[in-house]
This record gives sequence, C-alpha cells and structure tokens, in this order.
Amino acid sequence: MNKKDIANIRKQFKLDNDLLKISDIFNVYIRKESSEIYHEESHPFGMLDQEQQELFMSNFKKVLTGQIDVKLFEVKFKREAENHSRFILHDGLQSGDVEDWKEYMLQMVEKMFKDVQYEHDMVVTFIRGTYFKPTRRSNEEAETSDRDEVYTTPFILCSINQTIQPKRSLMFDYIEKEFKSSIIVDSIINLTSPVAGFLYPSFTENSADVNRVLYSAGKPNQPDYHFIENVLNGEEIMTALEDKAVFEEIVKVVAGDELDATTIANVYEEINRMMDEEEEEDTPKLDYKDVERVLKVSGVEDVNPEKVEMAFQRVIDDEKYELKASSILPKYNAKSIKINTKVANISISPQDLKYVRQVNFNGKRCLLIEVDEDTLVEGFKLIPETFLN
Repeated sequence: MNKKDIANIRKQFKLDNDLLKISDIFNVYIRKESSEIYHEESHPFGMLDQEQQELFMSNFKKVLTGQIDVKLFEVKFKREAENHSRFILHDGLQSGDVEDWKEYMLQMVEKMFKDVQYEHDMVVTFIRGTYFKPTRRSNEEAETSDRDEVYTTPFILCSINQTIQPKRSLMFDYIEKEFKSSIIVDSIINLTSPVAGFLYPSFTENSADVNRVLYSAGKPNQPDYHFIENVLNGEEIMTALEDKAVFEEIVKVVAGDELDATTIANVYEEINRMMDEEEEEDTPKLDYKDVERVLKVSGVEDVNPEKVEMAFQRVIDDEKYELKASSILPKYNAKSIKINTKVANISISPQDLKYVRQVNFNGKRCLLIEVDEDTLVEGFKLIPETFLN
C-alpha cells in the first residue's frame, strides 16, 4: 500500500458513510497477570450507541495514521509457518458466520499473548467490514452517480489498546455536602493511542493482496518485531531509520566518512529529482547501480559498480538490496537537517545545504553560511565584516 491508498481508506472511517460499512465488532479483554481472556463481547457495529461508534472510529483512524516505514509497515507473509496467520485471517475474512469469524479472531488473540507479558490489561478490538471505492471521480454534471460503479474490498482491522486505572481523588458531594474519596474500579480503555494494530488484506489502488498485511506500530520507528514475526508470521522489515543508516554506511564504505557540504547537497538533490520524476505513487528504490550513479553525478570520485556492490554486501549482506528513496531523503523543503556544533545548533533544508561551507580561517575551523539577506540577531542587524588573510 502507498500513502495514497492508506489516506483514501482512513478518511472513510466516519459515521453514516456509504463508502465504508462495518458489520461486526469484537472486543476481547486480557488480564495482565495471566495473559488470559477475562471477557469477550461481540455486537453488530450499528447496535453500538453513537458515542461509542465515534470513539471507535477515531481509534481505527489512529491505527491507519503515520508515515510508511516509520509507523505503518506493509508486511509480506512468510511462505511457511505453523498455524499461519495468513490462513487464519483469510478464512476469517471469507467466513459468513459471526461465530466462526470470532473463533478465527480468538486464534489471533491466542498468538498475540502467547509468551508475552504486558504491563497493563489489554483490549483487542476486531472489526470486519467492506470498503467501497468509486471506479471514477465525482462529476456533478454527469448523469450517473460516481457511486453506481465501485470497487469492493472486504477487510479486517485490528486495534490493540492498553487500559488505564484511574487514580483515586478527593470529591465533594453536593447532595450530602461532604468531601469523599472517589473509588472507581472501572478500567479506562485508552483508545487515543493504540499500541499496535493491522489491516488485512493490504491493497494497492483497487486490488487486494491477501499475501500482505498493513501493520501499525505504537510509536514511530519502533515496530514490534516479535509481533510481526510470531503473530503475523511476516517477513523481516526495515524501518526508514534503519534504511537511512544502511545508506549512510554504504556511502562511508565507498567514499569515506568525510564529505563536503556541496557533495552531500548534490546527493540529496539527485535523489529528490528521482522522486519527482517517478510518475507512480510508489516511492522509487535504489539498488547498487542507482547508488553508484547518484554518487558519481554528485561529485564523489573513484566510484564504480563493483565497489558499490561490495559495499552493499559488506553493510547489508545483500548486494541486491534496494533502498527506498523516501527513507534516505530528509524532508526536502523543510529544515530537516540538523547541524550540531559546540557553539550553536542549526536547522537547514537539504536544498539549502549547498550554501553551507566548513572553512579554515586563521588556523580555526569555521562554519560559513551564504545568505542573500540581512542577518538579524535579537532585532539587531549584523554589520558585514571583511576578513583579510
């Protein structure tokens, strides 16, 4: 799934929307002490009161919120695994009976809490529904509605949330006119910050892919690898942070760990150009040949395919590995690059990095920044100073 696919389905999670219909919801409460099911409850989603529906809708949108390879990860199922989740989820998706669907989802819950101890009681919520996408864009002048022909995608979404025990507090009873300590035994389910979740199946544009699942991590760049491997039975993933680190190590092996700002700026500019030229929504990927070309046009000397291929093998142990351009490139038009020195910390965009130089002056290293306008410090305009060697 690309960001457009995810955004399209995420925005459909709202009440009274004919493009997304949720048929059933299944909640399972797990006690932290035993990791066993304490309570389970299933309803047609439409039977919930409106306030509950709104709370859950917001929670489901949270599961589908975040950057790809940072918080959301498209996971490919392993070819083989014991009690494979691919078959459990597929059978659950195909099941026409609610009780059968619940049994399949309970198998997923069993896998989630096997050999895992959580610090809080947990609530696992499953929904199943259907996502409808019009085959053409809306046109007010057209005689037929854009809803007359739609692509139909059945799906299962899972959201895992922790509970919070309310703190004791002092209350004032207006009727009895006395102070009392509050005693609340009900757990509060934290629906605002899911700790994990997934959407099955994954899909691209109008085609579902039952061999992939969209996994949602609780925090950016912190996927639960145990969950991915043992619960979803998915293949290994790389976060954007890890992908960027791999690229940096490969460049260091090829060009050394000392580069001037112009070369670094050229590298980012070339990768950004590749992304701009990509017509499809999927972000372009760089194999060792692409990295070799990027480094060459950026001004790095003594670069050849064999040297870069060897660097891939040394760093990632896979000369055929492909790096995602979106993971390598900082936000190009934002001040996403941090320059840290003992004197000052500076934020600058990749496109402006070419205006930065490190120079030697009177035996001292200095950071030189080319500017087109006056520089203000605390409201004072700096006077240009001329230095003579």
